[in-house]
Amino acid sequence: MKVSREQATKNRAHVVEVAGAQFRRHGFDGIGVADLMQAAGLTHGGFYNNFASKDALAAEAVTLVFAETTERLRQYALAAADPYSAMVSYYLSPEHRDSIEAGCAIAALSQDAARGSQELRAAFELGIAAYLDLIVELAGVTRPRAMAIYATMVGALTLSRTVTDPALSADLLGAAADGLLAGKDS
Repeated sequence: MKVSREQATKNRAHVVEVAGAQFRRHGFDGIGVADLMQAAGLTHGGFYNNFASKDALAAEAVTLVFAETTERLRQYALAAADPYSAMVSYYLSPEHRDSIEAGCAIAALSQDAARGSQELRAAFELGIAAYLDLIVELAGVTRPRAMAIYATMVGALTLSRTVTDPALSADLLGAAADGLLAGKDS
């Protein structure tokens, strides 16, 4: 049965959205096209009618993920009395650590992206720039300071997800948050 153009467009958007979560959960190489399409509730037969390659889907999914996560973080932070503190506290929270499929693409996929295609790396570069712009906006700091803040947050989140000791994981998040919040005016 032929799918309408409108439904095909919706299906494609759904695949991109699902791929964003699945790639963060499994890594780019940890899930294949058939499993991605199954997770989206579709057959893999139509994949190449919509995407030139898995890398093309990955770049598109990452672009969507960055747009969604930066906007979600912006809205969360701006609703608080101290947006910078809210941003740091949210990013370095156990909830963010434990929801890899819904969180920051950099912390989940940066090492995969470093070995990825030029197209994928370009999507990450744009996403990083968006996060840096958000930090400048929320913290009122220079771009170099925003880079240090972001690198600290990503590093702490990545390390906290890597270790098996729950106390060490929490300590990594807490130490980074304490350091960033203590030096927020510098």
